[in-house]
Amino acid sequence: MSKKKANNSGIVYSTDPNFSLEPEPQEEQETLAPANQLLKVKLDTKQRAGKVVTIVDGFVGKEEDLEKLGKELKTKCGTGGSVKDGIILIQGDYREKVLKWLQDWGYKKTK
Repeated sequence: MSKKKANNSGIVYSTDPNFSLEPEPQEEQETLAPANQLLKVKLDTKQRAGKVVTIVDGFVGKEEDLEKLGKELKTKCGTGGSVKDGIILIQGDYREKVLKWLQDWGYKKTK
């Protein structure tokens, strides 16, 4: 059986005179102060084979600051997790602990 490779020659045709192959650069937002952040903490089990995940959503700011906050929360909970698409995922039900730490660090309580 032969494996077929996709034909990615890189040729693009457009009738738009303003067409540009490179995506427009997006400016990174400045990170808001913790008191101005409106973070949502919720529990999720969808598409995770019944496993529970605590989600922290609504962070406004630089990706590095989000990664730092996610790492700090995972360390405090003593569990794994990840930061994807502006959302912090923490394995397990840690809503109460996460809310407490976020309040201690000056973030507003939302949910």
